[in-house]
Amino acid sequence: MVVMHIDIVPNRGSKPAVLLRESWREGKRVRKRTLANLSSLPMEQVQAIRRILKGERLAPADELFEVMDSVHHGHVQAVLGTMDRLRFAKLIASRRSPQRDLIVAMVAARVLEPDSKLATTRWWHSTSLPELLEVSGADEDDLYEAMDWLLTRQGHIEKKLAVRHLDEGSVALYDLSSSYFEGETCSLAARGHNRDGKKGKKQVNWGLLTDGRGCPVAISVFRGNTSDTKTLMPQVEKLRGDFGLSELVLVGDRGMISGRQIEELSGIEGVSWITALRTDAIKKLVEGEAIQLDLFDERNLFELTHPDYPGERLVACRNPELAKLRRHKRLDLIEATTRELDKVRRMVERGRLKGEDDIGVRVGRVVNKYKVAKHFDLDIADDRFDFSVNDERVAAEAALDGIYVIRTCVPAERLDAEDTVRTYKELSRVERGFRTMKGVDLQVRPIHHRKADRVRAHFLLCMLAWYVRWHMEAAWRELLFHDEDQAAKETRDPVAPAVRSDGALDKIHTKRRADGGRAHSFRTLLKDLATVVRNRCRRPGADDEEQTFDLTTRPNEDQQKAYDLIAALPV
Repeated sequence: MVVMHIDIVPNRGSKPAVLLRESWREGKRVRKRTLANLSSLPMEQVQAIRRILKGERLAPADELFEVMDSVHHGHVQAVLGTMDRLRFAKLIASRRSPQRDLIVAMVAARVLEPDSKLATTRWWHSTSLPELLEVSGADEDDLYEAMDWLLTRQGHIEKKLAVRHLDEGSVALYDLSSSYFEGETCSLAARGHNRDGKKGKKQVNWGLLTDGRGCPVAISVFRGNTSDTKTLMPQVEKLRGDFGLSELVLVGDRGMISGRQIEELSGIEGVSWITALRTDAIKKLVEGEAIQLDLFDERNLFELTHPDYPGERLVACRNPELAKLRRHKRLDLIEATTRELDKVRRMVERGRLKGEDDIGVRVGRVVNKYKVAKHFDLDIADDRFDFSVNDERVAAEAALDGIYVIRTCVPAERLDAEDTVRTYKELSRVERGFRTMKGVDLQVRPIHHRKADRVRAHFLLCMLAWYVRWHMEAAWRELLFHDEDQAAKETRDPVAPAVRSDGALDKIHTKRRADGGRAHSFRTLLKDLATVVRNRCRRPGADDEEQTFDLTTRPNEDQQKAYDLIAALPV
């Protein structure tokens, strides 16, 4: 009997030869004859021919099943996989409920596609998210009710986060930011120090409390005119009372921890702090020769004590690169102010501007615009205006360029001078959290809610989304443009400007990872994962009541790597 088959013959240094042959037996010998060389065919076609020759019946896919609809799934799988590793649902509430499912869905949606609650309920039906979490029937009113429920659980959630991420004696970072409102009716909305650059807008202030790595633990919302210092002690009460920490190191910037706040903290046993001196205090130390500038010729930081700061340690630092930036910025501002003042002087000379009061108002508007009035000497009269730059004051300020002083009560046995500076600089991680929550990544702003509690719930949702994203970024460092050498940060010069590792720079320049795969931003990686879709299928010609089944497209190598890294996330 003659049998046809496919032979794949290895070929040294070249592609294997694919031959269509027939074979038959003559006595004890097997004879073969080559009928065709199929080496030019794709391997998929070769395998199909091989299956036909074995007697299998092949049919077009549309004869076996039909695809009824498709939804994006891969990015949802990544976020929900992270939440599973973090036991996120248990973090919200120990028992499952419709409200808990909706909160998990809203947090996942904010990581994936931040938007208003109405837009969220319309967007997520293009994904597998509502089906996986069984929230398909929810509308925006259901989301608002779930937010109200979430706010009642904020204290429990933050306590659970503190247990996970704050130990006795650990470092806690705290900073305050603001976000603007759309509207006028919310009781939290007020005009204050606007950090968003939105003139004329009311705002709300909000403080973010994290562990020493910048992982969020708690969030607090205040009226928009609340000063930084008034928000500090509630955080201490939360850390000690709600979280039960008897010892901790609180890190805040010079506007947060100073003067009266330090006096209050000094009376609380077990609470240490790290902050920085204001410019006027540094200037006083330099003028009193407690800080000798020539010492910076040999090193970029040194420790000192001073009678004005009993029981405290001061670490003076000088960053030459920061000094250059400040010098250039000052010169630019002085030049810009000079040009504007020169216009005012010409107006007075031409008689278009008269009167000491009117001239003074116009001049004040100019010098306050660029905040360098202290560097100018002004001569204003009813029919005369002149000005000059005070080079002596400019030089005096320039002498302090790049100099900052860290102030702390933490003993040197706990943190030496370099580690004290490093710990203070970890506040940049909180600033990064602000940027992520405010920007396109999580979109905490603009705020449209009218009720104060809804605003608080909105910020809590965004913080929880940042918590999930923070862990996803940590897991995906090698896939992203991020620096993977985190251990180097603990030993590098704490004063020198931060620099990326060679590996991170290579990823930025080549757009490729060390293994040759494409490097991503967090957002583009999510978009790439979204190409993994879930197809709902059924038998062709089936009636509406017949059972359907789901087929998910197979992830490629990079997508599978992303899933594997999530699965390996420490819990």
